[in-house]
Amino acid sequence: MLLFAFWLLAILAIYSYFLYPVILKILVKDTGVKDVDTLAEVNWPKISLVITAFNEEGRIRQKLTNTLQLKYAGELEIIVASDCSDDNTDDIVREYADKNVVLVRAQERLGKENAQLTAIKEVSGEIVVFSDTATEIPEDALDKLVQHFADPEVGGVSSEDRFISQDGSVAGEGAYVKYEMWLRQQESKLAGLVGLSGSFFAARKEVCSEWDIHSPSDFNTALNCARLGYRAITAPDVLGYYQDLKDPSKEYARKVRTVIRGMTALKRHSDVLNVRKFGLFSFQVWSHKFMRWAVPWVLLGLFVVSALVANAGGIYMLAFLGQITFYGVAIAGHFNESLHRFGVVKLVYFFVQVNVALFDASCKFFAGKRMTTWKPSAR
Repeated sequence: MLLFAFWLLAILAIYSYFLYPVILKILVKDTGVKDVDTLAEVNWPKISLVITAFNEEGRIRQKLTNTLQLKYAGELEIIVASDCSDDNTDDIVREYADKNVVLVRAQERLGKENAQLTAIKEVSGEIVVFSDTATEIPEDALDKLVQHFADPEVGGVSSEDRFISQDGSVAGEGAYVKYEMWLRQQESKLAGLVGLSGSFFAARKEVCSEWDIHSPSDFNTALNCARLGYRAITAPDVLGYYQDLKDPSKEYARKVRTVIRGMTALKRHSDVLNVRKFGLFSFQVWSHKFMRWAVPWVLLGLFVVSALVANAGGIYMLAFLGQITFYGVAIAGHFNESLHRFGVVKLVYFFVQVNVALFDASCKFFAGKRMTTWKPSAR
């Protein structure tokens, strides 16, 4: 029985990160959509750019300056959605009224998605673009973004994030980031993304008609696209730049907060796990979200079972010692950051840190913790 449990847990441990990508690649090859020519003729519909802000007096001017420098071939509407800011954010935004920047303010502070909903009710564009205050958008990004909607099957488009280090340089893409971007591209070609980049993305206005203020907007958009028969895709040519956190130690708390919000969304919309109803999109949610959130629990179970069966044969002893070594490297990387110069150590440490955050988030979620309101991280 223990040996069966060992192999079952071993398979579950590698499923989300290794087996799922292989299955996804096979499905994309057999049934995935073909790449569309984003340079095809575009009608350049009117778009509404919604900037969500809460107490952003320190950087809202910079954001609006960046936004007003954007070039778009069609008509652009700019709306700042204030989540009941109690500093000078709203007053600063009003200074830009003569530049056609509109301020909308939520009636009460219920969170980022509620502020976005307040803006959605006011937009007049066919395409709604959402952006955080901390995100810097390249001058030509809107043209590139809208071109992807030339495909009638596309309901939402996600940018790809780029981090700016505290010294001003653009952080390079590590192995994990490249892996995630590849995975998103494959999901885009199959049933669509299961989550967009929450800092900069766009959707058709009809996709925003059902907006759950208690679920992350990146998940809202992906789910609504699937419900309406659209796909949400990632756009490698559309980038959003934002600075690393001033205090790197707070990155862990951000991960925990993000996962709790994701789990809350899945609980509220558990029907998305119904494969009969959502087909391949449901399969992707199971594989990319649910199974990945389960990884830390599976790894914990695998470690315990491996210790119990270590004397059953060489392969079991090797598996147990391998896990001890793996976690030992992560612990060493935690207490000695200089070891991060070695790529393997950095990757192992990051993987373990992510799964510790997942474990922490799931414990908090099961204990009843929920996160609706938000406070932008210091960058």
